[in-house]
Amino acid sequence: MRIEDIIKPTSPLPVEKRTLLNVMFTQHVIAEKFNEILKPFDLSPEQFNVLRILRGQKGNPVNMFTIQERMVAKTSNTTRLVDKLLLKEFVNREICTENRRKMEITITEKGLALLLQLDPLVEAHEKAFANNLSSKELEVLNELLEKFRI
Repeated sequence: MRIEDIIKPTSPLPVEKRTLLNVMFTQHVIAEKFNEILKPFDLSPEQFNVLRILRGQKGNPVNMFTIQERMVAKTSNTTRLVDKLLLKEFVNREICTENRRKMEITITEKGLALLLQLDPLVEAHEKAFANNLSSKELEVLNELLEKFRI
């Protein structure tokens, strides 16, 4: 469906505005569907992102700065996110032995088990959006989006 059919503008949209609206609307649709997946698990997309970052560490602890640096949404309050994950027992937080001002975060077995449960749901979500495009089209879309962000 064309963006004009969704927002029903009263005058033609300049291509720049149409492009931005398409990107923004598409992001909103993707986020809504993703939130539907996470809701039954009482998890936010940002919390999920932190868990994925920690799983990628393969058991090695990581500090808050590294988590923040790797987040998709850089504006997230990492400390608050980690605190919520601590309450749910999905992560551990310990004081670094070499630098007492530094906190080291690791994912727990419970956190890993949650991700294992979510993995097939997230993969199906990703594939559902990619189904209408060929591999070549997906590569071109990625290249264009990366170029567009600069």
